[in-house]
Amino acid sequence: MKKIAFSGVQPSGIIHIGNYLGSMKQWLDAQKHYDAFFSVVNLHAITVPQNPKELKKNSLQTAKMFLAAGIDPLQATIFLQSDVAQHTQLYWALNSIAKLSELMLMTQFKDKSGGKETIFAGLLNYPVLMASDILLYNTTAVPVGEDQKQHVELARELARRFNDMFKKVFIIPQALINKVGSRIMGLDDPTKKMSKSAPNKNNYIALTDTPDDIASKIKKAVTDSEGSIYYDDEKKPGVSNLLTILSLASGASIKELEKKYKGQTTYLTLKNDVTDALVALTSNFQKRYENISDAEVKHHLAMGASKASAIASQKLEEVYDAMGVNL
Repeated sequence: MKKIAFSGVQPSGIIHIGNYLGSMKQWLDAQKHYDAFFSVVNLHAITVPQNPKELKKNSLQTAKMFLAAGIDPLQATIFLQSDVAQHTQLYWALNSIAKLSELMLMTQFKDKSGGKETIFAGLLNYPVLMASDILLYNTTAVPVGEDQKQHVELARELARRFNDMFKKVFIIPQALINKVGSRIMGLDDPTKKMSKSAPNKNNYIALTDTPDDIASKIKKAVTDSEGSIYYDDEKKPGVSNLLTILSLASGASIKELEKKYKGQTTYLTLKNDVTDALVALTSNFQKRYENISDAEVKHHLAMGASKASAIASQKLEEVYDAMGVNL
């Protein structure tokens, strides 16, 4: 019997190369080796104000992007988070044992709440919902980017705490993080991670960007004045980021790339090669995306929700029995 993997993506309407290279690329391996569950986590999205029509549209598009990226619904289970009610039911049970202090220490909460007069409770509590996403399915592996490691650690802690307080119900999951590319940095500021919410659109490359867009953004990517090409994320964060992107997009190792560019005194060739590799990657993605119908996506989401609900309902029964909720 295969072990279980779970991961999810919020439906923003944009999946950038940081999402793909940092975590989704791992999904393609995970679906071969695990019983894999991949969710469009639309309930996480409403922790910030959303246009309802846009949220529905983006949720469908994100699921379509799963398929276009290579997720095989015959190998993996894809579903909409809100279609499986047990996610929010387990969230409430776990919320009863989560500590306010540990939630306030979460990096993303501190980043997103800083300087705001009004902070909604959902922003504080959504890591508990993420823990329920993971723990509902007896998950052993969570393929994520480096920036999500803290959230997986919280899921681990809540699982241990529940098992100690009641009885052993939860498996303790492990974050599955790529050694290379676990944190793709912004093209305009390579000291901060790539983000679709960045004010500068040159920060990221979306999987739906045109070749001209990609060429323009890579041309403007921040490097340094040294001229030599080698990997050192502290001294040369911009160049190191480009090498990481090229390595993951082309399949060449960092060492092979360093050898290839040894002796070069400008970054033009490196940037051209990164552009070519990303144009190839995104064009293949876009061709697959255009050939997937909305009806096909909805069918796979419905089938996935049915399978996920069956497993999730069984786990919730175990939780409720352990807590004394069920009569």
